[in-house]
Amino acid sequence: MTAVFENLQGELLLNEPLSKHTSWRVGGNAQRFYSPANVQDLAVFLTQLSTAEPVMWLGLGSNLLVRDGGFSGTVISTAGSLQELEIRDQSVYAEVGVYCGKLAKQAARAGLSGTAFLAGIPGTLGGALAMNAGCHNSEIWPLVSEVTTIDRFGTLRQRKPADFTVSYRHVDVPKGEWFVSAILNLTTGDAEQEMAEIKTLLKRRNASQPTNQPCAGSVFRNPENNFAGRLIESSGLKGLTVGGAQVSEKHANFIVNDGTATAADIEALILLVQQKIEVAHGVSLQAEVHIVGEVA
Repeated sequence: MTAVFENLQGELLLNEPLSKHTSWRVGGNAQRFYSPANVQDLAVFLTQLSTAEPVMWLGLGSNLLVRDGGFSGTVISTAGSLQELEIRDQSVYAEVGVYCGKLAKQAARAGLSGTAFLAGIPGTLGGALAMNAGCHNSEIWPLVSEVTTIDRFGTLRQRKPADFTVSYRHVDVPKGEWFVSAILNLTTGDAEQEMAEIKTLLKRRNASQPTNQPCAGSVFRNPENNFAGRLIESSGLKGLTVGGAQVSEKHANFIVNDGTATAADIEALILLVQQKIEVAHGVSLQAEVHIVGEVA
């Protein structure tokens, strides 16, 4: 029996193809797909959702592989919603749907320094917080002064960084809570220099990564004192394919979809690369992308 929701301001879709919302352009359907109008509307929605319902938050769909069988539960989409962003004296307040690139550019234009690296992360603030995103020797959590979370009952809580255990590409969040906004502490900088740095980072990213093909960002975490891309390339695995999935010829730690790949192709290629690197180097590569959903 289909659940009935009342007093919603956002958009609720049923059996929504997640291939439309993931950067790999693969994935089955979500049973429910909700785009909240604002945080208050999100709270109204959550209070009507069964506590037994599996919930997945989705931003731009990077760093994520949804299996072909889809997701039997509710997806809460923040891409295009939860977009409030406010520049303060030496900080930025932003909701989790704000694109990392937008946050970086707005802060730079305001003469604030510290977020330029976020311009190179193809996702939303929510995803960046959840995985302690970073690049170019910078990570987001050292900037965080406060976050707001929401739970299954629509309760909002202000939390400090001390409430979380943060490590490389991982954050332990209190069970049943999700990020809805954050305040980042920055320093005063020069607007022109900050924008120039962002342009340089984006130029470097476009030159070294397959940004013109469906992909999900870096597939594997860097092993200690090494680089996943270097190990994969040195093993001659650039161009390795399974179905329509291919290890990028441009950057070995990226897997691209040639337009015909299924999620199963991509997952099989991930496993194949892991097996080959284990044999060749004795290194167990850990996936950085999250794999969710059911096999078709």
